[in-house]
Amino acid sequence: MLLPNFIALQANVEQIKDKIDTAPDKGYEIGVAIGTFLPLVILIALAYWMYKSAKNRKDL
Repeated sequence: MLLPNFIALQANVEQIKDKIDTAPDKGYEIGVAIGTFLPLVILIALAYWMYKSAKNRKDL
């Protein structure tokens, strides 16, 4: 189960490298970096919010 995910991640990294190598300017590289890491940051923030909400529940 872990191996297919790892292979998909490798393919994604190769696509990102290719996009950066063929980028017209530095602004495109920054956009690719933001577009790559922003979903991860949002998921981490959502998980933290869910953890804090569950921890602070009064009806346990």
